[in-house]
Order: sequence, then structure tokens, then C-alpha cells
Amino acid sequence: MKIYVCIKQIPDPNTVVSKLDPNTKRLVRSGVSLVLDPGDESTISAAIKLRDTVGNSEVVAVSMGPTSAQEAMRRALAMGVDRAILVTDPALAGSDVLGTARVLAAILKNEAPDLVFCSTESTDGYTGMVPGGIAEFLNLPQLTFAREINVEGAKAMIKRVTITGYQTVESPMPAVVTIASGSFEAIYPTMKGI
Repeated sequence: MKIYVCIKQIPDPNTVVSKLDPNTKRLVRSGVSLVLDPGDESTISAAIKLRDTVGNSEVVAVSMGPTSAQEAMRRALAMGVDRAILVTDPALAGSDVLGTARVLAAILKNEAPDLVFCSTESTDGYTGMVPGGIAEFLNLPQLTFAREINVEGAKAMIKRVTITGYQTVESPMPAVVTIASGSFEAIYPTMKGI
């Protein structure tokens, strides 16, 4: 099984004082400490847990960003991801959620994943739009707010968080799955992984 995890490098939410560029209205990222989005650490953990449960599987981290995003990719690899794909191009700088979803979907289309895991939303933008955009561009079903994930044959089943509790839903694969924040304990990099 091929499990892909979309990840993002963001300004460190614990140390950054965010400011917007007055001309572009975009977040200023230069001169700030950058980290792998904490929500993505939980999403990576979900993918690794499923890989280890199912067996004969591969987890691949996918991202779009500047070359500095290599640090986030290295962290994902140290956590146990098997491979990492980073697309970087100055023409992509300042991409909005639609552009980001389009680029990630193009990468994923060539890779033919069984499952695509995404955080429900990024910690720096909180739009939650990229996973739905990826699903739409790839014409795949989307399962949202997953707290537990199982695979049976060609079906993905999740226990999802709802406003009143939990709901179990399933979908044929391939599918896009968003992981509810904090649902999977982050795996810390090992010395071997580093």
C-alpha cells in the first residue's frame, strides 16, 4: 500500500510574532524560525501506524515550498517516513490554497497513492481547504476528521470526530483522509532516524 502524507513547513508557532507584508498581504516568513507543522507530525504518525499495521506498505511525505522546507522533510524522514518529495520553484512562492492543492494533486497523480493523508488544517493558515482541493483535482473521495483508520481490502474505514461524538464511515480507495488534530501521538525522531 502507498500512503502519502502532505506536510508543510510553517513559522514556529511558539516563537514567532507574525506580521503581514503590507503590499502582498501575505505572512512574512523571512527571518523567522521554521518548523514542521505540529499537526503534520500527528498525521505522519497516523500514516506510520497504518503502514506498520497493514505491512508491505510505504509512507511518502509530499510538500511544496522553498528549499528551506528540506528541514521539514528531514524531520519527517527521521520520524520514520520512507521517502520524501519536495517541489520547489520560485514561481510557486506565495501560492494560495488552490495553487497549493493543484501542485500537490499533480505530484500525487503521478505517484498513484492508495491513501493521501493530510492534516485537517495547517497551523499557520487554518483554512482547511487544501485536502478538499486535492480530493477534487484527483476526483477522489475524502474522509474527514479521522481519529482512527483501518483498511479492509480496497476500502478505508475511519472513526471520525463529529460535533456529537463519533461516526464510522468508509470509502473505496484511493481516497484522501484528513486527520483530526491530536488524534495520533507524534512519533519522535530516533537517533537512528536522525
